[in-house]
Amino acid sequence: MLQCAAACSMLPVLGAKHAFAADASPSSSQDDTGITAQLARYIVAARDKPLPDAVLIECKNHILDTFGAMVSGSRMRPGMLATQYVRSLGGAPQASVVGADLRTSTVNAALANAMCAHSDETDDFEPVTKAHPGCSTVPAALALGEAQGVSGAAFVRAVALGYDAACRLLMALGPDLVRASHRSAEGTASTFGALGAAAALARLDERQTRYAISYAAQQVSGLWSWVKDRDHIEKAFDFAGMGARNGVMAATMVQSGMTGVDDVLDGTHNLFIALSSKPQPQAMIDQLGGRFFVTETAIKTYSVGYPIQSPLDALLTLRRQYRLTPDNVRTVVVKVPPDAIGIVGDSAMPDVNCQHMVALALVKGAVSFADSHDVALMRDPQIQAQLAKVSVVADPKLSDPAAPRGGIVEVTLTDGRTVSHYTRFPPGTKENPLSVAQVNEKARDLMEPVLGQQKTAQLIARINALEHVANVADLRPLFTA
Repeated sequence: MLQCAAACSMLPVLGAKHAFAADASPSSSQDDTGITAQLARYIVAARDKPLPDAVLIECKNHILDTFGAMVSGSRMRPGMLATQYVRSLGGAPQASVVGADLRTSTVNAALANAMCAHSDETDDFEPVTKAHPGCSTVPAALALGEAQGVSGAAFVRAVALGYDAACRLLMALGPDLVRASHRSAEGTASTFGALGAAAALARLDERQTRYAISYAAQQVSGLWSWVKDRDHIEKAFDFAGMGARNGVMAATMVQSGMTGVDDVLDGTHNLFIALSSKPQPQAMIDQLGGRFFVTETAIKTYSVGYPIQSPLDALLTLRRQYRLTPDNVRTVVVKVPPDAIGIVGDSAMPDVNCQHMVALALVKGAVSFADSHDVALMRDPQIQAQLAKVSVVADPKLSDPAAPRGGIVEVTLTDGRTVSHYTRFPPGTKENPLSVAQVNEKARDLMEPVLGQQKTAQLIARINALEHVANVADLRPLFTA
């Protein structure tokens, strides 16, 4: 949790009164004290407030990390199909599709780029809510930012707002309560992440922002059935494309003059009571301006499902410490939180199959982006031989709210010894953060095969200094084909 004078100077505005004009819409409740009003007031105020230095650095890290996911994802099947789809729609040339020679409407660009961002498991992850805020928030901000020619500083602040809106919505609803109703917490959060960024960049006033929140709330959706998606295509839509599209659409519809309900988080039939059996609405606004969820969101070290991050770190730590090889390992027991089993326990996709990824790491001693997505390796005889040694089990003791994605690996050696390692916080979490140089290196690995060495280096440098970029549209030649 980060505090600073600049951030705290935003807080008094939350309690300020605001009088609507006399010609207020009939749908207006004219209540300035509710959650909807306070959130809208904060979005309007925060879009022009400098971020604390530490938050600025982390936000740029997450933007770069998401660019890496978008660029690499543009060459994966979900991203390619999304690009093909929006190309068929046409649309005014307002914003660019990453990795392509295509400009289309802001809504279409947000949809395609977001699906690119979650074409695999490269994008970031907030461990408490289990939201994936970057893959919807950054593409939404990029589409509107490019179309409206906003500054890099405004872009960064909008992204920070999006992370807050996405994660706070789940905090208010209760992530486990959302999932208990068969809904996708990730899909639920993604629309609000995009809305937070888009409303800021559209420069909606307070009343318009309240309307946009309502348009976004009407579109909040997502079922937990995504766990059955074997191709990661619908999942890319559920986690990212749907939310980015919804958020940009909500902001631009209101920007065009549409009005709406201004108390969707407070009044009768409000979003919280519709989606949660025990909502905590105050969580939507608690410590706004002092707590920034972009600093609490983890950047993945490995391009695999988040529940696999800790097991991989633990296995590779043991491999280095005890010089493990396929020849001296008898069995490997991987312990994960119970809720992780349904996500990474037995998947046809290599990057979300814990057993396969651990076997691969044992054989190769590392996990590259290419290897984590190589379906052919799931049939490799050497890896299959090691996979037979690996079991993945649920450990209720790992259901720790303070460390919700920890993992334990126990290895029994052929000489009878058993060694184990517990990774409570994998690299990339706020407790075990990656440096700017490490984030740069990850992004370079993801982007160079698509953009080439020179453009990748230039794009990384520009994003590292994003607050000094005069116009986000100037980045276009660096991320398009």
